[in-house]
Amino acid sequence: MLNNNCRLYQSELDMDLGLKGKNVLVTGATGGIGLVTVRKFIEEGAFVIAHYHHNTAEAERLQHEYSLSILTLGADLSDEIQVQEMFTTISQKVGKIDILVCNAGIWPKADETVAQMSFKRWKRTQAVNLDSVFLCCRAFFRQLQTQIRESANIILIGSTAAIFGEAGHLDYSASKAALTYGFTKTLKNEIVKYARLGRVNTICPGWVKTPMSEDALADTKGVKKVLQTIPMRKIAQAEDIALSILSLASDVLSGHISGEILSVAGGMEGRILFSPTEIDPDTAF
Repeated sequence: MLNNNCRLYQSELDMDLGLKGKNVLVTGATGGIGLVTVRKFIEEGAFVIAHYHHNTAEAERLQHEYSLSILTLGADLSDEIQVQEMFTTISQKVGKIDILVCNAGIWPKADETVAQMSFKRWKRTQAVNLDSVFLCCRAFFRQLQTQIRESANIILIGSTAAIFGEAGHLDYSASKAALTYGFTKTLKNEIVKYARLGRVNTICPGWVKTPMSEDALADTKGVKKVLQTIPMRKIAQAEDIALSILSLASDVLSGHISGEILSVAGGMEGRILFSPTEIDPDTAF
C-alpha cells in the first residue's frame, strides 16, 4: 500500500514515462521552473538542450554536472538571427528535437496601469514572452518539415494571468493570453501536418516560489493577499510545475492530450475566497 506522502513520478512507482532517449529543448533553463524541469527530464533519461540568456554561471554548473546528458546554449530568443543560429547548432550537435518546452519569459515587477505603462515596457515584454515563442515554434516546425516523424511535442508555459488578468501587468497578462489561447489552439492543428501524433499544450502556473516572485512573496501581507484567492492556501514549488511539464511531455501519460490548458495553481480563482484571518502564512510553502 502506497504511503499517502508518496508523490507521482517518485521511484516507488517505478513508472517509465517514455522519455528516455528523447531530445528536449527547454528555454529559460537556468531560472526557477526551468532549472528543475531540466533536472527532471535528465532523471528520466532524456537529453536536454538547456537554453539560457544571461545566467552563464548556472549554465556552466549544469553543463559540468550533467556533461553527458546536456548541451547548454546561450541566445537572446527575441532576436530572429540568434534563434536561427541556436537551432542550427542543435541540428549539427544533437540532431532532431522531440520536445520543445517554451519556458523563457519575464514578469516586470513594477505595478503600472495601462495609463502609466510605457510603450518601451510593453514592447519588451511582448518581445521576450511572445516573439521568442513564435521564433522557437517556427524554427521547430521548420525542422519538422525536413524531418517528418510520428510524434512531436510542444509545451508552452502560460500563466493564470492569462485566465484572470492581472491589474498593473497588462503587458504580461496579454502576452501569456496570446500563448495560452492563440498559440495552443492554432499550433495543435498545425503540428499534425508534420507529425501525425504531434501535440501542443499549455501549462498555466499560478503563484510559484521562484526567484522571479521572491519580492512579491517576501512579506506576510503579500503572502496573505495571494492565498486569499487559492482554495488550497499554499504556494506552488517549482517542482510542481516541472512535474506537470513532464506529464504532458510523456506520450505514456498524455499521448491523447493536445490543445489543452492545464492550470497548476491550487484551484486559484479570480476572486477573494478567504478573509485575511483565515490565512496562515506559515503553511504557505
